[in-house]
Amino acid sequence: MAAPLHEPRPAGPGRRLPDNQQGMRRRNLARVMHTVSAEGPLSRAAVASRIGLTRAAVSTLVDELIRSGLLDELGPERPGRVGRPGSALAVSSGGPVGIGAEIGVDHLAVCAVDLRGVIRARAVRHGTHRGRAPQPVLTELSGLIAQVVAEVEGEGLRPAGLAVAVPGLVARDGRTVVRAPNLGWHDVDLGSLLPSDLPVTADNEANFGSLAELWLGDDTPRDFLHVSAEIGIGGAVVVDGQLLRGARGFAGELGHVPVRPEGPVCACGGRGCLEQYAGEEAVLREAGLPPGRDRVEQLAERAAHGDPDVLRALSDAGTALGIALTGAVNLLDPQAVVLGGALAALAPWLLTSLEEELARRLAGPACTVTVSRLGSEGPLLGAAHSVVRAVLDDPAAVAGQN
Repeated sequence: MAAPLHEPRPAGPGRRLPDNQQGMRRRNLARVMHTVSAEGPLSRAAVASRIGLTRAAVSTLVDELIRSGLLDELGPERPGRVGRPGSALAVSSGGPVGIGAEIGVDHLAVCAVDLRGVIRARAVRHGTHRGRAPQPVLTELSGLIAQVVAEVEGEGLRPAGLAVAVPGLVARDGRTVVRAPNLGWHDVDLGSLLPSDLPVTADNEANFGSLAELWLGDDTPRDFLHVSAEIGIGGAVVVDGQLLRGARGFAGELGHVPVRPEGPVCACGGRGCLEQYAGEEAVLREAGLPPGRDRVEQLAERAAHGDPDVLRALSDAGTALGIALTGAVNLLDPQAVVLGGALAALAPWLLTSLEEELARRLAGPACTVTVSRLGSEGPLLGAAHSVVRAVLDDPAAVAGQN
């Protein structure tokens, strides 16, 4: 779960609350927000019963959240309930929004998501960024961010923060891109180069994709390995509902696991990495197709029509994925492997060879392999929703701004 994007603020013009009382209030505000977000619309009484507080205490918390524009009262609950109907509460559709951005090798994208999970604005720009200096790319991204922010502010919404998904390693400071091989970037401080009035965080695109799967997927387990593909292969590990980040924040780099140690040189400097056999460009090359826009759609269309070169390339990619995943599954024992990004669209022609390879190599029982319904939208949605989750985690920080 994303960390709150704002530091705790003083209690206001009156006396400062003791830390324990202040902390308890913040936690209870978050409990109310998460409960209404997950189960609403709910009455105050229903919220109180779910979180174990008195109705009076919950009513005080709810009134504060309504004044802050975080909750809406929808009117009396639906008829048919016993007793006097309460007023139904829902998270606000007109308050804070999370701004998510994605830097891809061949595209930029920005979206705004409100507290109900509805996309309120979106902007996309296509064009290759391989080998481009960071500043021009980030200047273009800033223009898209400004476009989306202007659109939501025109609707009376207020951005709560900005989260950026990048195809590379991001330091634990949440702003420095240590290395993005497919972009050619090293030690890029997004926080200083990306002009924004919003709090900015950054993370690996696969991490955001896995969080989107956890928060928005259909019955996603709390322990899974998420694998996605665009130009490269991304991986992320979720354990008990939390990202496994590793000592430096770089865990999950499945794309650079060698599947054939004497294979071709990879952009990371290694040889025979998974990306060289299952990344989009590798599959296109093996299928005899040129790179370009709509390449995944092109592969899927040709595979559906039985193109033997495409079918062979996708089957070989599935085998390579199975080899790389075997080590990860044997080591981590996840409940499932979830395929996202381009892999989701190409799954019908990848899964057979992938699952055969896993079944042949795994030391333990077979691991379930599922396909994400989010597809290539996962990283962008995960970034935007991470800001929304930060608001739910610490609504007092937002309340303190009003």
